[in-house]
This record gives sequence, structure tokens and C-alpha cells, in this order.
Amino acid sequence: MIRFLALNLPFAALAATGLSAPAGAERAVRIPAIQRDVPASGTRATAVFAGGCFWGLEAVFEQVKGVSDVTNGYAGGTRTTASYAQVSTETTGHAEAVRITYDPRVVSYGTLLRVYFSVAHDPTQRNRQGPDRGPSYRSAIFPQDAAQRTAAAGYIRQLGAAKAFPAPIATTIETGRFYPAEAHHQNFARRNPDYPYIVRWDAPKVAAFRAGFPTLAR
Repeated sequence: MIRFLALNLPFAALAATGLSAPAGAERAVRIPAIQRDVPASGTRATAVFAGGCFWGLEAVFEQVKGVSDVTNGYAGGTRTTASYAQVSTETTGHAEAVRITYDPRVVSYGTLLRVYFSVAHDPTQRNRQGPDRGPSYRSAIFPQDAAQRTAAAGYIRQLGAAKAFPAPIATTIETGRFYPAEAHHQNFARRNPDYPYIVRWDAPKVAAFRAGFPTLAR
């Protein structure tokens, strides 16, 4: 794991890790819209996605119109091991994840999936994202009901058939409860925009989302 918990870490320390490259230009991967979406019902729904460090997922999805809240946390393990210290041992079964609360009248589950696959993370990487390694950084979807499970599985098949990515999609569809992470992990990118990890890995994702999905951006 290459993330720093001391918020005053200078860029010189980042350089010492080999991550001194400035924020690169990322682009949203051009993928088709979902063919079979979840029908809109009610004014409030939740989605749970895992795909690397939850700071970056949160930073992207809080930019999406119709999203009212994004909570960082852990999914796939038990309540007793749902802490940063324990999840970081890579033995708990948890994945770093985000719980997204959204208005399905404004943004659909399928549209959130499109952002997830296109720009929020690289779905072809198995048990890693960028500099982070281990099963807690896996690409995984935790459907909240049968309709979401059907939509997610269908979209993975659709993207595979379309050869939307240069490598097979590694995303798994899993079951498991979501547990919020510690308070200092919430709203992390917004509170710490100059934090080296955010500058290097997550700010480019936000820029790519806003460039690739201008009608979805707040």
C-alpha cells in the first residue's frame, strides 16, 4: 500500500517512493451505455462499488448529478474486521468500497455503472489499482437487490462482447454488507486536494470524468 496517513507529507517524500510524476492526463474509456438498466423507482437508491482506493471512487462519484452522498467504507467481510488497520492486512475479505446514495429519477444505476467502468477505475486490473496491491483493492460490485445484480452482470457481458477494453474485465459481482470507514477517510479528496496521492492518482480521474461526461457533471 502506497498511501500516506500523515497529511503534511511533502512532495519530496512522494518522490522517494517513485511516484513523483505529476498528475497525468487520463481519459474516460469510450464504452456503450447499458442496454438493460434498472427501472427508476422512488427518489432514493443506493449502489456499492469497489475499485481501488475509496478516496478516488468518492472523488469521482460525488461529481455526478443526482448523487446526494458518497460514503467510503468496506464491503465483503464482517463488521468485526471493518477497520482500515485490519483491512490493510489483506486477510479480512473486505474491499475498499463506496456507498453511493442517488436519485434514480436523475441518474440511473446503469449510468453509475458506466462511470464506474469508464473512468472511476480500471476494471481489467485484478486485486490492484495503480500503485495499490492486494484483494482489498479488487474491482467488485455489491448489488443491493436482484435488479442491480441482473443489470451489473448483463453490462459486464455487454462490455465483454463489445471488446470495450484491451484485456478481460476482472470485476466480480459479490454479496456482503457495507460498513462505513473511519471519519478521517470521508470526503478525503475534497478536504485534502493537495495531498500527494490525490494529486497523482485521483485528481486526473475527476478531470477525466468531467471531460468525458460533461452532461453528468455537477
